[in-house]
Amino acid sequence: MPRTVIYDLKGGFGSMAKTNALYNDLEEGQTPQALWNGPTVLQKQPTIPQSAYQQSLDAGLEPPPLSTDSVRYWSDFNRVFYHPRSVVQLNEYELNSSIMPFERYATGEDLFASLDKEHDLLDRDLRPFIEEADQMQGIQVMTGLDDAWGGFAAKYLERVRDEYGKMAVFVWGNEQESVRAGGLSREKRLLRLANKARTLTEVYKHASVVVPFTVPATLPGSVALNGGSQWHSTALLVAAMESVTLPSRLRDAANRDTMGTLADTLNAMGKQNVASLAMRFAPPPTEEEGGMEWTNDLRQRQLFSQKSSGHAAVMAKENPEGVFLDINFTPSDQLDYVRRRGGGDDNRPRVFSQVLTSRGYEIDEQAQEAKEAEEDERFRRKSSYEPVTRSYHTSLRFPLLDSFPQIFKDDNGELLKRGEGLNVTSSLSTDASVCKRLKLLGTTVVRSIGMEDREQLGNELAEMADEYHEGWSSGSDDGDDD
Repeated sequence: MPRTVIYDLKGGFGSMAKTNALYNDLEEGQTPQALWNGPTVLQKQPTIPQSAYQQSLDAGLEPPPLSTDSVRYWSDFNRVFYHPRSVVQLNEYELNSSIMPFERYATGEDLFASLDKEHDLLDRDLRPFIEEADQMQGIQVMTGLDDAWGGFAAKYLERVRDEYGKMAVFVWGNEQESVRAGGLSREKRLLRLANKARTLTEVYKHASVVVPFTVPATLPGSVALNGGSQWHSTALLVAAMESVTLPSRLRDAANRDTMGTLADTLNAMGKQNVASLAMRFAPPPTEEEGGMEWTNDLRQRQLFSQKSSGHAAVMAKENPEGVFLDINFTPSDQLDYVRRRGGGDDNRPRVFSQVLTSRGYEIDEQAQEAKEAEEDERFRRKSSYEPVTRSYHTSLRFPLLDSFPQIFKDDNGELLKRGEGLNVTSSLSTDASVCKRLKLLGTTVVRSIGMEDREQLGNELAEMADEYHEGWSSGSDDGDDD
């Protein structure tokens, strides 16, 4: 059973019912027993019809292939039975409403305050799952950073930290890039950046790790993404997120670590808990490519090398100053859209700490040697205030389920089929670019904030930025300008 609590607005769950085949306390059409013994009038809104995919799953039949046309809500491709307590609909606001839009930080704060005053949300929704968990490692919070969900999550996280002071808490903050939102107006973009600034300064106080992320405007040619489909966008993001946190779920003792250890690795130099997410992928080598290591064809050897050189320990050894992967999910924080590649700038920032996870790549003698030498090297580099990398590897490829969109291509430009696996390398990094982005964010939004909050917000962003200089003495000023 996934120990999950999902908050969404009215209409956000699509056709998902409160009960399902595993948790069906009430028969179809039956209403719960109420304290009122008098006559009742039942009012029902029109239900959202199930997709053909969900209907086939319920009937035990082979589901039809999904497409961007058939996916309307995230529940259309869901394959998980959630406990009724996991599904919490907030009826105060409606999804995509133009009359009462859920788009301002203060709106989320106010909604949480009113609901928590009435119900005590942690006691009602979160505590039952925590009490059922054995050897709990931490809590992962997935939220929007630049809309009203940021305010809701910030207040929720404050309560979580009060109740569970030593618990590792990872916050994954999604942002909506204007180029993928159909072109947001400058006013809306400024509002979203102001929301992000408020959310970051509050979440930063309570989270162990904060990861702002978005889908880059420009992606490698090996990714076929429909920018207008959230199904496509979230699939790319989850491939990176699920892979980089995989060490907390592995059974292999040599490559398993807790969420707390991952957080401590990233935050090695102080209060540096704002991290960047990146990934690269490669289709697994085919049987025909198995002998290409010894071929005389230079191009074929290069292709084989790319598919077999993604082992995290090898990459960490070959790139001691930090590994930079092809697809960088770090938001630009620019008010005006500036085109950039998914791999980031050529001027690479100084890396403080990095967690690197690879999956599916072959383990050869070079990889074993690199892994064996990593612990001593990491201790030496940490004591010398040099970049620190902790690597993990598993032979388990990222599974391309039938609910996953076909967004990855092979070397021939063909879409990878569902049911296959994917070699993935994913990273979380803390680096000096955070300082520049926080300063830019403060400069951009402070003048749009009310006078009563302007000075405090500006000071908090500046203090966060300063954390990404402390503890470094390289004899160079390069880090100040990154």
